[in-house]
Amino acid sequence: MTSFLIRMKFSPDDRAEIADLLMKLAEASRQEPGCVSYIPHRSEGDPDTVVIYEQYRDAAAEEAHRKSAHFKRYAVGGLYQKMLERSREDLDALV
Repeated sequence: MTSFLIRMKFSPDDRAEIADLLMKLAEASRQEPGCVSYIPHRSEGDPDTVVIYEQYRDAAAEEAHRKSAHFKRYAVGGLYQKMLERSREDLDALV
């Protein structure tokens, strides 16, 4: 199992567009056979910070996600063009 958090910071002017892109990306990503969980969050104390919890069956499923048409369209062509900052935190499940 591969689990991680993606944290991205956006301009307040882009909130509506970011929410739309995330909705479309999450909907398509959840249909991937190797996707276990894909949950975008808005930070409670900072509405311009988005945190996405992602979990995939294995590294191959994660790679398939990054190569998917919807990832290229909504993440690379949308979110990545608007983000001000981005970080990734890999997670190890305890149980």
